[in-house]
Amino acid sequence: MAEKRDYYEVLGVKKGDDDATIKKAFRSLAKKYHPDMNPGDADAEAKFKEINEAYEVLSDPEKRSAYDQYGHAAFDPASGAGAGGAGGFGGFGGFGGFDAGDIFESFFGGGFGGGFSSNANAPIRGENINLKVRLTLEESATGVKKEFTYPCDVTCSDCNGRGGSDIDVCRACGGSGKRRVLQNLGGLQFQTTKTCESCRGSGKTVRNVCSTCRGNGILRKQRTVTINIPAGIDDGQSIAKRGFGCDGRNGGGAGDLIVTVLLRKHDVFTREGFDLLCEVPITIAEATLGGEIDVPTLDGVEKCEIPEGTQPGETFTLRGKGIPYVNSASRKGDLIFKTVVEIPRALSEKQKDLLRAFADECGEGNYTKKRRFRNLFGKFKK
Repeated sequence: MAEKRDYYEVLGVKKGDDDATIKKAFRSLAKKYHPDMNPGDADAEAKFKEINEAYEVLSDPEKRSAYDQYGHAAFDPASGAGAGGAGGFGGFGGFGGFDAGDIFESFFGGGFGGGFSSNANAPIRGENINLKVRLTLEESATGVKKEFTYPCDVTCSDCNGRGGSDIDVCRACGGSGKRRVLQNLGGLQFQTTKTCESCRGSGKTVRNVCSTCRGNGILRKQRTVTINIPAGIDDGQSIAKRGFGCDGRNGGGAGDLIVTVLLRKHDVFTREGFDLLCEVPITIAEATLGGEIDVPTLDGVEKCEIPEGTQPGETFTLRGKGIPYVNSASRKGDLIFKTVVEIPRALSEKQKDLLRAFADECGEGNYTKKRRFRNLFGKFKK
């Protein structure tokens, strides 16, 4: 059997290096040579096994001290730290009772070595609450107050969010909320982190549990809030009510209430930015002779003069009759309307005779587009 390499040499560190340096070297090598990163590579499996064996010793102060004094002779080869094969790596599913999440946490989440990366008692900000509200076009134009009732997490007032009284640091995890667990597989020893079962990750032990919140420190309650939705708000825009989301934990701030606006379809107007668009039907006589027509606006009917000879689809603009800009009472968009000439139906014989007489009287002299089209068509035929 080949002689074992020096554990410090295996990890690429020096004998006097501190724990952090050893841990960093191990994590880098374990990631590089892990069998799942090198499928079918026997050399990588062997190195991975050797790396774990070295780290098991050098990460433990007592074992490291013994190794520094006696070398490999300090350990019984039958203990399992370096014995056995490294078979059975066929993906994370091939680890039997191992949890894939634990293994990934060990390699990439700081689970190996001394200390844990997270503090179970650190302040945690509350979650945001997201709601939607449907508004009419008129409500979005003028602004409106809306009342919202929604469920959210609220700090228990009976225990002030502590979960009870007579609280002490969890002895099982030392207040970290996590525990290190050693698991053996085919001669390899994995050190992973798990949520502490004793305190369920809270890092503390509550002897007198609050009967109101049952030790959670948080209650699910209905909260009612009235929000002022400003004039000019558009479809898809949101309003944030700071601190009206779920309460935080361990002294963390509350989340926000975020309300997103959805505009209902309007029967007359279409909104485009701060402008309003609409179509206004007019008669043949109005289009031909011009005159004053009624145009709808959000403030009521507006009288508007259109010139004689107004064409179908011609657009006109009423300045300042659109949607107000948010937080600006004086500035507004425009109302742009398009004329739609309506052709009359079900004419009487007298009406038809009058219309024929009118057409004969006009001839083609009053129809510029038709005359131009005939000229172009004549050239095309030639």
